[in-house]
Amino acid sequence: MTRSRRDFFRFSAGIASAALPWRFEIFAPGKPQPSRVDQEHAPIRLYSNENAYGPSPNVMDTIRSAVVSSNRYPRLQYHDLIERIAAAHRISADRVLLGCGSTEILRMAACAFLGPGKQVIHASPTFEAIEHYARAVDAEVVSVPLTPAFAHDINRMLAALTPSTKLVYVCNPNNPTASLTPRKELEAFIAKLPRSTMVVIDEAYHHYVATSTMYASFVDRPLDDDRVIVARTFSKVYGLAGLRLGYAIAAPSKIEQLKKFATQDNINAIATQAAFAALDDAEGVDNFIEHNANDRQEFFNQAMARALKPIDSHANFVMMDAFHPADEVIEHFRRNNILIGRHFPAMDTYIRVSLGRPEEMLAFWKTWDLLPFSKNIMHH
Repeated sequence: MTRSRRDFFRFSAGIASAALPWRFEIFAPGKPQPSRVDQEHAPIRLYSNENAYGPSPNVMDTIRSAVVSSNRYPRLQYHDLIERIAAAHRISADRVLLGCGSTEILRMAACAFLGPGKQVIHASPTFEAIEHYARAVDAEVVSVPLTPAFAHDINRMLAALTPSTKLVYVCNPNNPTASLTPRKELEAFIAKLPRSTMVVIDEAYHHYVATSTMYASFVDRPLDDDRVIVARTFSKVYGLAGLRLGYAIAAPSKIEQLKKFATQDNINAIATQAAFAALDDAEGVDNFIEHNANDRQEFFNQAMARALKPIDSHANFVMMDAFHPADEVIEHFRRNNILIGRHFPAMDTYIRVSLGRPEEMLAFWKTWDLLPFSKNIMHH
């Protein structure tokens, strides 16, 4: 069983169906998981918002070399990696905390700031890990629907505040919608929160946002506010989803609170070395960003040619109205050996598609055109 950073997929007919509380991928017992080794039969994976191109060649070379150190704990490199991340963001090392993917950062936040009688507010739909972890510590979860423009509904989130609200989660760009909430709105929102309410800003897809007056990272343009915790990950633009490495940036006092709930030895030796190489590979990151921008634009070109209007995407995936029950569309693609994102209950006719390589996206659109209703969408 493997855990994905951003998804779970419920398989049927030939792949075991699972009713798990959040996003796990599970395959039938005795059947191998899809891998690059079995390309002939492996499904096209457009469902977990991974970097379809990564890791970069430089990082791959480092990963191969790092295998020989697999017998050692990477404790000697732990602080060095924190220092390297801090230097990249021009902050002090005591503001950085590593995690086993940024999902561990979210777990730490839930453990540190929530519990019985406490409440977290988040958008719906959004990345659900914080909801899972909040319920695990017996906290109350309040879900606030996105606006018609698929941004966080700041006013409704403020209206939902109670004295027990201790944490607010904001994924920006948001998963699964790939939409932005304007920075000015977020700043105004944070300013109105009680001093006892923490805010986690999940910037997993930060690198994919084009230059925009609507957006600025809370790492690159921080607020002077110790309630803000920013979560970042190496799982997306760096192409290291399978190695599980993320980090938090926060005030030193908040880092200490989070650290109490970190898994001991949560960073593996190969991920550590890969992260150093990834941070030094600016050219590789730029190439991934360019690939994604081109692939995203081509997706919109193909969609518009079919009279489809996806939600404006600021990430490495796209969500669009299929004008048909999402479960049926998902199953159609599965039967054609393509895995796309799961059904998000609040958006019953929308599908989420992670961007793949050009040949994979060509297969996606050929499969789309086989849908019985695809030619009727022009009438919507």
